Amino acid sequence: MGYEVAMKALVLSLVLGAVAGIRPSKLVRQVPAMYVFGDSTLDVGNNNYLPGKDVPRADKPYYGIDLPGFGKPTGRFSNGYNTADFVAKTLGFDKSPLAYFVLKAQKKLIPSAITRGVSYASAGSGILDSTNAGNNIPLSQQVRLFESTKAEMEAKVGPRAVSELLGRSFFLVGTGSNDLFGFATAQAKQNRTATQSDVAAFYGSLLSNYSATITELYKLGARKFGLINVGPVGCVPRVRVLNATGACADGLNQLAAGFNAALLNSLLAQKKQQPGLVYSVADSFGLTQGALANPMALGFVSSDSACCGSGRLGAQGECTPTAALCPNRDSYIFWDSVHPGQRPAMIGAKAYYDGPAQYTTPITFKQLARA
Repeated sequence: MGYEVAMKALVLSLVLGAVAGIRPSKLVRQVPAMYVFGDSTLDVGNNNYLPGKDVPRADKPYYGIDLPGFGKPTGRFSNGYNTADFVAKTLGFDKSPLAYFVLKAQKKLIPSAITRGVSYASAGSGILDSTNAGNNIPLSQQVRLFESTKAEMEAKVGPRAVSELLGRSFFLVGTGSNDLFGFATAQAKQNRTATQSDVAAFYGSLLSNYSATITELYKLGARKFGLINVGPVGCVPRVRVLNATGACADGLNQLAAGFNAALLNSLLAQKKQQPGLVYSVADSFGLTQGALANPMALGFVSSDSACCGSGRLGAQGECTPTAALCPNRDSYIFWDSVHPGQRPAMIGAKAYYDGPAQYTTPITFKQLARA
């Protein structure tokens, strides 16, 4: 099925009301808990607790302006809910599990870890520890925090109960974009074009760390992995504004596509070595490319500009209380200069859950939850 046909199928499912799949009141939980690892596309507030002026935070308006019941910033890099929230909704939860540091501050870590899950995602983080080092919770540290959480869970209800819980739970991972941004930025600063050897070495580092993450979580009891690949990062407004014509940076998109292909091959090999491991790779790259190519099919009027920002493409200033806001926030693909808005996140989660087969490999998130 080509992307054009897949996009039409997705549009039809949305029009016919299949979005009921994201209404938790109509569903029972399909998994006992959900644990989230990754970057700003999934972060629900961890970075609000990190010290340092350079830590990326979404703790000021207009972030959260459309968040139901809040209407204020919570740490999500969105005008409302983000991808983690909508994936959680498809699985029967009301939203993403709370951020690890929020739960620690409220002294509710273990009740939540056992009854609904925890989010360890941190804006600015990458697959590599060196990505934006010192200003986030690196992926490896997110795994360590989960390990310590598991120890507390076992102390509360026992190893056997925790093992059964984790084996049936959903582990959502979305990371890699920041590593690619960092690699491209480093090449630009050196005023050089990466060679095939450079790219191969970079992919090798990414895949080694990604594989190690899955392996560590597997050893800790995880079996079901929902993995979101890297989107077309060369098309975000912050990158497009660097081009006089506002076009996407094809080289950066090719870097992302190459990594995504390599990741699929790596996962196939890894699955053979880890009995019981089941995964679904969500194709954020393909879905976003389809939306950018034909935004009006999904009801978007803007595919190149930030809804909240300033200057050309809304990408020359941050999303702050003094930023300009677009007139219809649901009609823009990008909320700020990097991140999708609430509605695109909802469409993505719907596609990953039970949308056209084009958008998940080898099974859908729905099939993964029920595996």
